[in-house]
Amino acid sequence: MKTSRQSYIKRNLWLRAQIIQAVRTFFIDNDYLEIETPCRIPAPAPETHIEAEVSGDWFLHTSPELCMKRLFAAGYPRIFQICRCFRQKERGSKHLPEMTMLEWYTAGHNYFDMMEQCEELIRFVARRAGFENFLVYQGNRIDLNAPWPRMSVTDAFERFSSVSIETAVLQDRFDQLTAFDIEPNLGLNKPLFLYDYPAAAASLARLKPENRSIAERFELYISGLELCNAFSELTDPLAQKTRFENEQKNRSKFGLQAYPLPEKFLDSLQFMPEGSGIALGIDRLVMLFANTDNIDDVVAFIPEEL
Repeated sequence: MKTSRQSYIKRNLWLRAQIIQAVRTFFIDNDYLEIETPCRIPAPAPETHIEAEVSGDWFLHTSPELCMKRLFAAGYPRIFQICRCFRQKERGSKHLPEMTMLEWYTAGHNYFDMMEQCEELIRFVARRAGFENFLVYQGNRIDLNAPWPRMSVTDAFERFSSVSIETAVLQDRFDQLTAFDIEPNLGLNKPLFLYDYPAAAASLARLKPENRSIAERFELYISGLELCNAFSELTDPLAQKTRFENEQKNRSKFGLQAYPLPEKFLDSLQFMPEGSGIALGIDRLVMLFANTDNIDDVVAFIPEEL
């Protein structure tokens, strides 16, 4: 480990350990089962902008989502996992090719219920890590008192972007404009839930029954930092297969590696209960409480040191 990092990394690693322990305590106290699923799988979810790491004839998972949902469908209604995830070509001040993810699923909850639970979790972790009702991140004083505000994606584009959300989707610039126009303005003084994404960005989320152009999905932002991605779960195998096939076409169009369809996951969807799930980046959560804008500051080793 480089000497320049030794002066502060030890403090941050102690903080990281506190945070992970607090996360486990929160879920165990709320009757969740901690589970472990394989890191090496035969077929990842095909997503245009996420590249899985190859492992022989299989892949290292980009998230534990597919296996966790198979357990969810098999009758495990409240589960959580903290695990390592792997993504190619992700390296920057907020990204690592090997990262730590918290993921959990709750039967009978929708994405609004999950917002409340996410809020409760982070407030619990803050107290266990020695913070009370506020923290300071990169010069911003963040009020953690409940409730946390919510803003629809449509409203965010109207407020912060010169391009309409319809144009952004049509030009395939939604992710780009969200990252550069929208995200820096979110959660600057209080955590904020950005919700109701366009159907084109639905991923594995359920569409609103009353408005099929909107996906029941949200992300949480604190001081412009995206911490999690969540949604009400899609339980229709045919609809999910169609989405995967469309993603495969997109990957082919951009010259990306073809992935086999995760057939066993698709088969399990017919048994999945109504519920919601969420993926939260542990590394970024530690960044928040450590008051650093560099993910390198909250991990024991970075790729360049190996």
